[in-house]
Amino acid sequence: MTTSVVHEPLDLVRLSLDERILIKLRGDRDIRGRLHAYDQHLNMVLGEVEETVTTVEMDEETYEEIIKTSKRQIDMLFVRGDGVILISPPLRTN
Repeated sequence: MTTSVVHEPLDLVRLSLDERILIKLRGDRDIRGRLHAYDQHLNMVLGEVEETVTTVEMDEETYEEIIKTSKRQIDMLFVRGDGVILISPPLRTN
């Protein structure tokens, strides 16, 4: 059996170890970082992280939605699995 075969969902995460991945979290948060470790609950440890938080506010005068994003850099981050909505592995060109 080759190690790059995907038989179950966590295999895709395993193949992304030490690669940069995108994680979408609850609360309109996106995280990009290098996956160092994970477990069966999708708790993850990431390095070289960029977090993007998107907020939507309503302008009280014009009633238009104002979309704001803020970004920050984090050296090392623990992500709790119950907040994960989506994990996007790196693009592979084979």
